[in-house]
Amino acid sequence: MSAIAAVVFDIGGVVQDSPLHAIARYERDRGIAPNAINRAVVAAGEGGAWARLERGELTVGAFCAPFEADCRALGVTVDGAALMARIAEARVARPGMLEAIRRIRARGLRTAALTNNWVGSGPPKTSLRERFDVFVESAVVGLRKPDPRIYELVCRELGVAPARVAFLDDIGRNLKPARALGMATIKVDDPDAALRELGALLGFELID
Repeated sequence: MSAIAAVVFDIGGVVQDSPLHAIARYERDRGIAPNAINRAVVAAGEGGAWARLERGELTVGAFCAPFEADCRALGVTVDGAALMARIAEARVARPGMLEAIRRIRARGLRTAALTNNWVGSGPPKTSLRERFDVFVESAVVGLRKPDPRIYELVCRELGVAPARVAFLDDIGRNLKPARALGMATIKVDDPDAALRELGALLGFELID
């Protein structure tokens, strides 16, 4: 019997297709060097437009100009509104992940979403939300991964100690604080492989 009592899922890149893929397509179409936009986001740090957007400090409308400036600082010309439209189009749920979440809950385990998002970007109340016991959004709580406090928050909301929680994310730096708290972590590169790994951890099949 697994010691895991709850599973926490990132949304974009885990339950839904990755926004990183949408950004990569935008870069390809615009002739921008691969990963240049992500480098600009990382370089801007916690005071940058992207971080402020995900903490709910900026709306998408107010975000575009400072985000474009952050990118220009690294020599990258970006149309913020066009990029955000691409990301919005990429929000398609992965059926295999939805089925895995159903199976996990059917076994009596709790589930949570832990997502870095922005005001107006969250899923409709009746779609993804109802599939989780707890839904933690960066733009609502004012914290974003990889801030350790947001992992502590989701565990409190679940009522489960970190050592009994598994966490799935597609970004390595978002997994490190979870692991430091004692959570079991799985990096999602290939969704099916991640679900096989999670199934082995839980002790039951999540994919056919």
